[in-house]
Amino acid sequence: MTGVPASAAGRGPVAASKASKAAQSSKAAQASKAASAAPAVRPVSLWNIANILTMARLLLVPGFVALMLAEGGHDPMWRSFAWAAFTIAMITDLFDGELARRYGLVTDFGKIADPIADKAIMGAALLCLSALSDLSWWATGVILFRELGITLMRFWVIKHGVIPASRGGKLKTLTQGVAVGMYVLALTGPLATLRWWVMAAAVVLTVATGLDYVRQAVVLRRAGRAAGAAGESGRS
Repeated sequence: MTGVPASAAGRGPVAASKASKAAQSSKAAQASKAASAAPAVRPVSLWNIANILTMARLLLVPGFVALMLAEGGHDPMWRSFAWAAFTIAMITDLFDGELARRYGLVTDFGKIADPIADKAIMGAALLCLSALSDLSWWATGVILFRELGITLMRFWVIKHGVIPASRGGKLKTLTQGVAVGMYVLALTGPLATLRWWVMAAAVVLTVATGLDYVRQAVVLRRAGRAAGAAGESGRS
């Protein structure tokens, strides 16, 4: 004898089941409303302004090389045209990444193509200048070695984190662009002397920022490996 009427005892589980179903139905309705209220995530088109600027920079590379080497490579008029192509390429480099981040236009293609386009136009300019005996091969070698080495190093530590672009790195890019642009032009007199000093500053910044990136990569990799070891120890 429990003192609870049989009819009440029989209704208890049924009422509880109905209440549970009602609660689940209410949660499902709320989730459906929230999903319908949330803005739909649209896929980013490959043909967006950021990627178009990157592709334009890639397409400028062979045109730039042709202009640099036209008429033996030392004609002031053709060198001026080459400088215009190089300047346009460097300007697109300033805007494509910023546009992609600001307006949500980041794509896998852009992540891969943007650094390739950067290295392609700068590498083409340096190699042409050295091939024309306008710039020492050691300067071209130092800059290209640094650029390719840092790119490979980024992939080496990417699973542990991303090495952010530093102010020194941005200053290095600007100085390199100005120096190479001055060498592309057929300058004489004081401006020709000035461009030597600008290139010297670019090489110094190239080496200094390269060493700083190496330091950051080593620290990041060590921190990542330590965190991984600590996580495995905690699970065991």
